[in-house]
Amino acid sequence: MSENSSIISISTEIMGGTPVFLGTRVPIQTLFDYLEAGESIDDFLEGFLTVSREKVITLVKLRL
Repeated sequence: MSENSSIISISTEIMGGTPVFLGTRVPIQTLFDYLEAGESIDDFLEGFLTVSREKVITLVKLRL
């Protein structure tokens, strides 16, 4: 199992196939939109309580 598969879920049954954080309906792109707008990871996590800090940190590291 790749590291991505423990963070990201893609299913036509959830948000029409939009990549989301595993176990949530929160699109991955939302995190990157927050960061690109100058918001912090803490700001994102406060708005999306179903996403764990660990998943966010791992995803940010993978994107770098």
